[in-house]
Amino acid sequence: MLFEEILGQDHIKKHLTQSVDNGRIAHAQLFVGKEGSGTLPMAIAYAQYLLCRNKNGENNTGNGACNLKFNTLSHPDLHFAFPVTTSDKVKSKPVSSYYLEEWRQLIKEQPYGNLFDWYKLLGVDNKQGQIGVDEALEIVKSLSLKSYEGGYKVMVIWMAEKMNTACSNKLLKLIEEPPNKTIFILIAEDEEQIISTIRSRCQVLNFPPLAEDVIKDALVKNYNIELSVATKIAHQANGNYNKACDLIYKDSEDIQFETWFIFWIRSAFKAKGNKAAIHDLISWSDDIAKTGRETQKQFLNFCLDFFRQALLVNYNANALVYFQPKTEKFKLENFAPFIHGSNILEISDALQDAIYHIERNGNSKIILTDLSIKLTRLLHKKAE
Repeated sequence: MLFEEILGQDHIKKHLTQSVDNGRIAHAQLFVGKEGSGTLPMAIAYAQYLLCRNKNGENNTGNGACNLKFNTLSHPDLHFAFPVTTSDKVKSKPVSSYYLEEWRQLIKEQPYGNLFDWYKLLGVDNKQGQIGVDEALEIVKSLSLKSYEGGYKVMVIWMAEKMNTACSNKLLKLIEEPPNKTIFILIAEDEEQIISTIRSRCQVLNFPPLAEDVIKDALVKNYNIELSVATKIAHQANGNYNKACDLIYKDSEDIQFETWFIFWIRSAFKAKGNKAAIHDLISWSDDIAKTGRETQKQFLNFCLDFFRQALLVNYNANALVYFQPKTEKFKLENFAPFIHGSNILEISDALQDAIYHIERNGNSKIILTDLSIKLTRLLHKKAE
């Protein structure tokens, strides 16, 4: 993967290539960035620069045969670990090596993809993946061997916050004192979920969201769309290139989420003293509960963003508003006055509590019904 193919983040590219050129390579690095910021493509390009002995800041100057192996992600000294779960293909003790074919497909088709895209590709979005202790044993085993080409070995751990406690404890000593010429690259969206003892042993690189102009130019180049359309999509993407690509294909889960959200909001408004609307809320909770847990969590995070955007509109911070509802007869500016300083914190807390309990395998129907009843009360709360 060429660095020039990675969108933006020029200061990070320069830092990484110079660290290799100067022989100052941290043995454990943590790339932190929100979805669509390019952490995974950057990690792969960095690994290629290191393993193939490339120079001058690009991946086309070193070992040609080695660079070719990276085109198919088949270099023997490049290792991956990522969240997995049982599936029709793997019935028990799932580890990343069983899913390498699907993993290469994801990186080829959606290098900026998120966890939801990964589970959808595996057909397991009704389950929650993790990086468990079986994975840790595989990592220890693979890194104990000598490098195939006599140079560095690189272990890329994607969504490192999904490492459970047993896995984290098993890898702690290895990350602190890895074998000679072994590099760990951990990738995370939320570094706070990684145990502090691992975080403290990593050099942290923070990836900012992509600039609108960077996304706009990439959309025009890669999808051959009009500049005006690319500009609009880049604004709606809010620094997330993966979301921008979804919007191009009209394949964004946000379209379905918006339909669910608006029905939920309208039912919650009507529910005060209206039995029929209460039944609608319970029925809605039942329908959402039938989807996968990852879908539920993704949807509730979408709701958090929607409420925040409404708050910004209410307080006239329109320069920060990127959301544009596509549902007819629903206008953000009409909804915004109901979201204010007196209820936004409670709404946010209620949604985050629901996400927390769904993550821990609580009964989704009960959690969502309880959330709906809370929302009914909070939406009718007057601004002070």
